[in-house]
Amino acid sequence: MNEQPYPTTARPLLLVDDDATFVRVLTRAMTSRGFEVISATNLGDARMLARRHQPRYCVLDLKLGEENGLRLIPELHTLVPDMRILLLTGYASIATAVEAIKRGAHDYLAKPVDADAVVRALLDGDGGAEGDDEDLPDAPEAPLALRRLEWEHIQRVLTECNGNISETARRLGMHRRTLQRKLSKHPVRERPDGEG
Repeated sequence: MNEQPYPTTARPLLLVDDDATFVRVLTRAMTSRGFEVISATNLGDARMLARRHQPRYCVLDLKLGEENGLRLIPELHTLVPDMRILLLTGYASIATAVEAIKRGAHDYLAKPVDADAVVRALLDGDGGAEGDDEDLPDAPEAPLALRRLEWEHIQRVLTECNGNISETARRLGMHRRTLQRKLSKHPVRERPDGEG
């Protein structure tokens, strides 16, 4: 047999989802958009495939049967440090988005998703480069939409805590200094006089 290898422009993509129909449909759509798709239905297979193929991209479902996709994000980054990870979920929430960012996801989309939205999310900050991307400037830590979600979540909790940084940091599960650093990157709403 004379099988044609994937074109050199193919982008290796690991798709981790336990919905066989979704995997089949998204694989077809992503392949037609220049991705070389390998798929896994559980965390164990995903780890093995990531180790073997070193994919540049990953589309990861939050819910994999009884397993949680969030657990896999740091492990994938250990196996492939520059992997861009897109988390998909049918249970969209700000808290999940913030947790996904903390663990290293680059973007987050709620299901059902459109293949073009998946491509945009994966390539955002990648410069759309199809070969060497070493000359590209560093990609932002997280896409703007995710950072905005995180910012709004922090602001909501800060308001609930009447501006108390220590209590807000406790509720968010982060160090006080980390929270102060995040707050210093953006203008903070002025508190009314008399509060201190």
